[in-house]
Amino acid sequence: MSASLFSVHTRRDGSRQAYEILGTEHIGTKTPLVLINGMSMLRGDWQRLSECLAKFRPVLIFDHRGMGDSTFSTDGDEKLTLELMARDILALVVELKWQEVAVCGYSMGGAIAQQLLFLPFHSENPTPLPFRVTHVLLTATLCESQRNNTFTKSFAQLPPSPKNGKRTQAEKRELARPTTEAIFDPIWLARNPERFDHILDIMTSGRPVNTILMQARALGKMKFDGFHEQIPRDIKVLVLHGELDQVLPFSSSRQVLKRIPWAKDVEVGGKPGQVPSLAFGHQWFEYFDIAVWKNVIEMFLNDVELTLQPRL
Repeated sequence: MSASLFSVHTRRDGSRQAYEILGTEHIGTKTPLVLINGMSMLRGDWQRLSECLAKFRPVLIFDHRGMGDSTFSTDGDEKLTLELMARDILALVVELKWQEVAVCGYSMGGAIAQQLLFLPFHSENPTPLPFRVTHVLLTATLCESQRNNTFTKSFAQLPPSPKNGKRTQAEKRELARPTTEAIFDPIWLARNPERFDHILDIMTSGRPVNTILMQARALGKMKFDGFHEQIPRDIKVLVLHGELDQVLPFSSSRQVLKRIPWAKDVEVGGKPGQVPSLAFGHQWFEYFDIAVWKNVIEMFLNDVELTLQPRL
């Protein structure tokens, strides 16, 4: 991503957050959507979805602290937590002077989205949000620690860098292959070899393994008990999770629906705002025609009522 044009927000601790705003022509007329990355993800990974949504509203994409074009603090000794990453988003939205936003959190990003909503209710250093969150999409995510952490362990098991610190592109691709394959399902992989090769190529740069392991540890320490009931009921929540997800089990989204009982579940069907089926993997926005996801998201953000029924 370093070759692309991007803006930088420098925080008080000296850390720099790289971000881009797509669809700037809609600023002031449509609520901006903040796309919150999952673990190991960079802002460019959203391209297929973000460019489509930017035709209708401002879309904010960014790199988490220590990933891609974003940096750690000047001292570089901060403890990476979900709360810290949520506060990074808070600071960025404040910097942009936006009065209201919608957020879409994917995987770890969904946990960060929840943490953002919880900031006003922390027993230590409670921080009211100086902007309104209107809608939240919690996608392929979780609300409590998962016992099965095979995916995160795979990063810890990567062999150390060679003494000269350099790997060939082919070596990088093979190291990234297992975790990249996991975000899809075998049928998608068999049908989309060229797209997978493209994604595998972009997975080989800007993603420091040490930072990913820090993200994994942060996710493993999530403790959200007692917070969900404090989320204001006027914040609308949509849950989206595929049954073929090999990173986080489908059951994790059922727990989200239990924790947030007024949340809606994405509907299955053939109408705009519905998905054809739940037969999709972790990286949900790579499945189906992109218009499917555009309609799901835009109709939700525009408060178009569907007969969404919870599947508990």
